[in-house]
Amino acid sequence: MASVALLEKIKQQGDLVRKLKAEKAPKEKAFKFGSLDTEEELKALDNYFLDQSYVDNFNFSGYDLCLLKYFQTKSLNFENQTNLLRWQKHTECLSNDNSLSKQKETTIKNVLEHFAKSIKAQNHSVTNYQNLDEEIAKLKALKLELGDEGGGGGAPHTPQGGKLILKTAKGVRDYQPQQMAVREKVFDMIISTFKRHGAETIDTPVFELKDVLTGKYGEDSKLIYDLANQGGEMLALRYDLTVPFARYCAMNKISNIKRYHIAKVYRRDNPSIARGRLREFYQCDFDIAGQYDAMMPDAECVKIVQEILSGMNVGKFVVKVNHRMILDGIFEVCGVKADMFRTICSSVDKLDKSPWEEVRKEMVDEKGLDGESADKIGEFVRMNGGEELIEELLKSKLADSKTAKQGLEDMRLLLRYCDIYGCTDVVSFDLSLARGLDYYTGVIYEAVLCGDAKDANGEDITVGSVAGGGRYDGLVGMFDPKKRSVPCVGVSIGIERLFSIMEANMTKQDVKIRTVDTQVFVITAQKNLVEERMKIVGELWSNDIRTEHSYKKNPKMLNQLQYCEENGIPLAVVIGESELEKGVVKLRSISSREEVEVGKGELVANIRTRLSIKPQSE
Repeated sequence: MASVALLEKIKQQGDLVRKLKAEKAPKEKAFKFGSLDTEEELKALDNYFLDQSYVDNFNFSGYDLCLLKYFQTKSLNFENQTNLLRWQKHTECLSNDNSLSKQKETTIKNVLEHFAKSIKAQNHSVTNYQNLDEEIAKLKALKLELGDEGGGGGAPHTPQGGKLILKTAKGVRDYQPQQMAVREKVFDMIISTFKRHGAETIDTPVFELKDVLTGKYGEDSKLIYDLANQGGEMLALRYDLTVPFARYCAMNKISNIKRYHIAKVYRRDNPSIARGRLREFYQCDFDIAGQYDAMMPDAECVKIVQEILSGMNVGKFVVKVNHRMILDGIFEVCGVKADMFRTICSSVDKLDKSPWEEVRKEMVDEKGLDGESADKIGEFVRMNGGEELIEELLKSKLADSKTAKQGLEDMRLLLRYCDIYGCTDVVSFDLSLARGLDYYTGVIYEAVLCGDAKDANGEDITVGSVAGGGRYDGLVGMFDPKKRSVPCVGVSIGIERLFSIMEANMTKQDVKIRTVDTQVFVITAQKNLVEERMKIVGELWSNDIRTEHSYKKNPKMLNQLQYCEENGIPLAVVIGESELEKGVVKLRSISSREEVEVGKGELVANIRTRLSIKPQSE
């Protein structure tokens, strides 16, 4: 038991720490900016861009263009401000994009006023910080001492009494052999589909420099997992496979590649394992990089989604398609300012989860869009259909926008190619599809299940989108030192969400899954034959036949046969003293229980014939 005196010391020390924190907090005030060239000012801006993509949080605006021009006139060097340097390079790239560079003009005074509201001046008294850190260290030492007295050893996450609670972290999970067997088959099917379309594979690190990832995901940037400072490098776990692919292309000066990549990604999201939404999960990506004729690679990506989802037992699905240029045109004709396009787009992206009334309220109340413009947007984004809808929109006021008209022409060509590929029946042109990621520039698509999937209790399983992607022509140029642009289009299969459906189907149907691929089990009928058994096992392994045997010297024959039945092993080789004397073995079919004698020299050929295995030389 912990002493009363120790508990009282912890209480007093805790009070002191809280008092020091309270004294420090009121000293925070608005940071005062001047000429933006002092070390303190640049440090404050660098800290600001650590977690923000742009001046206005995650929205590219005239603030960024104004600040960039101001810095260019002063010829400042940001080598010691890595986050500020990343913002500068990113903004320079976007300023060359005609569709994004037309932002509302502003002044450096307005920019500084915006920063003043967002950045707080910290109390830089080293003494106060040292005192607080010292007192916190004392408090931790006392708590550690309490843990030792209480029998817990002071170990983290160990409750009083010393019993360790074994659990996985929030948003991650273990997978049982039955689950892994299904996953392997699905991965094999997906890889086979990617290879059928001529793709080659690559791999990239699981973590990247933070400035590689920051500024690419819009409002979702807050979901990036940051890592602790590692040897002077600010790192983060990869959020997807697309941005690392773009960095890979820029680093290796690749202008043409058709690649697939299957790997884990990480998002600090609110997890729901039942719905397949995790913090660690696999993505299966297929991308085509290179300069090609319009919509040909884009249509192939839609076809790949159709092939993969049709090959899985997940029910009906639809592939929604739209175009970022059509969305920008809608915002334009509805009176949305150019610098609000991306933030309004992120609101539209929520229509698959929220009703229009909630999305409209966010646009008007939170983002400052006038109600009339929001209502006009609402008329468009609730439309969906096929080629007939495109013709209707080309005759509407939307065609007054050159941007929208180009997007509609692209969409008409995409649907025509999808019809040739035989996948029109699952494709829907849906104006509510927005895809909130910043890097999309053209066609976007998203596959969703139609709600037929049910769990073992007969309830609907809602997993949201199961595939998504689009065209991102400017992403590689963001990393290339010469701003060399490489047009790209790709799709990502949300495999974890599909697995949640498949696992529910298996539970409902009580399907038995083979977790081993063993083809032959070598059985001994009498004692003291372990070495003869091992000789046969070794021979079968050498001939690439998947073989097992018991790890006991003298196992019971009944137990060996039962193992074969439980694991679905089709054949057994049975040896006994009489068989060894005659130079033969018995080859037994586990399902029919029929046995035939086979010469030891003919065993491999006989097994290959029965299992329809081609000889190794072929």
